[in-house]
Amino acid sequence: MTSRPHAHDELEDHDLGLSHDLPRIVERNRVGRRGLLGILGGVGLVAVAGCAADDSASSAAGGTAGSTVDVAAGEIPEETAGPFPGDGSNGVNVLTESGIVRSDLTTSFGTASGVAEGVPVTVRLRVYDLAGTDVSAMAGAAVYLWHCDRDGEYSMYSESIAAENYLRGVQETAADGTVEFTTIFPAAYSGRWPHMHFEVYRTLADATSYTNKLRTSQLALPEDVCTEVYATAEGYEASVDTLQQTSLDSDMVFGDGSSLQMAAVAGSVEDGYTVTLNVPV
Repeated sequence: MTSRPHAHDELEDHDLGLSHDLPRIVERNRVGRRGLLGILGGVGLVAVAGCAADDSASSAAGGTAGSTVDVAAGEIPEETAGPFPGDGSNGVNVLTESGIVRSDLTTSFGTASGVAEGVPVTVRLRVYDLAGTDVSAMAGAAVYLWHCDRDGEYSMYSESIAAENYLRGVQETAADGTVEFTTIFPAAYSGRWPHMHFEVYRTLADATSYTNKLRTSQLALPEDVCTEVYATAEGYEASVDTLQQTSLDSDMVFGDGSSLQMAAVAGSVEDGYTVTLNVPV
C-alpha cells in the first residue's frame, strides 16, 4: 500500500510532517504544562488509587471496575502490534505525519476528513517506569494508541477507509505519567476479543519510528460493557454475534492471561465511557 497523497499545490503547516510539529509542541508543553496538569490532575489520582475510585464510579454509572493494574505486579505484557499498526513496520507510517500528535482520535487529519461514529470513549493511560530501583511515573514519554472502528475496520488498511487515518493518535505523558484520548468504542471482529492497541516510546521525538518503541501492548475491554454497547448502540449490531463466538481464553493475545491488560471502565452508552489502565514498562 502506498501512503496517502498530499495536496502539494496548497501546502499548509499540517502537511509539513511531524518534525515540523515537534518544536512547537515542545514549546507549547513548556508554557502550558502547569495548565495541562491542572486539567489532568484527576486522571493520575484515579489510576494511582487502583480500583478504588473506579469501583465507585462504575457502580454509579453502570460500568465495570475491572483492573487498573497493580504496578507491583510487574510490566505490562509485550504483545503483537497486529497487521494494522500504521507505524511503518507493516506498510504505511502515520507517525511521521503532521497532526498525529492529538488527543481527539475521532476525526481524520491532514488531507483526510472522515469521522468515526460510535459510542464516545475517553481513554486514560498512566505510564510507569520500572527500570530503576523505584517505581516512578514516566513523564515526557509518548503513547501511540490505535484501534478499529465500530465496523471492525482499521483506517489506512481496510479498503473502505484506506484513505482515512482516524482512530490513531499520539500523546505525550504529563509529569504524572498520564495521557488521555477521546475516541469511540471499538467493534468485536472475528477471532479477537474487543481491544485497543498501544505503543510506548521514551520521548515524543522517538515516536516517529517503531524501532524506538519501549513496549507494544493491548488493552482488553470488559465483557459486560461490550455486551451492553453491542446490544443497545446503533451501528454495533454485527458485534453481537461476533462477541458470542469469541472468549478471552481463546483470544490469541489475552488467552495466556488478561489481568494486567483488563481496563477499568465506567459510564454508559448514553453518556459515554471512561477506560482506565496503568501501563508499567
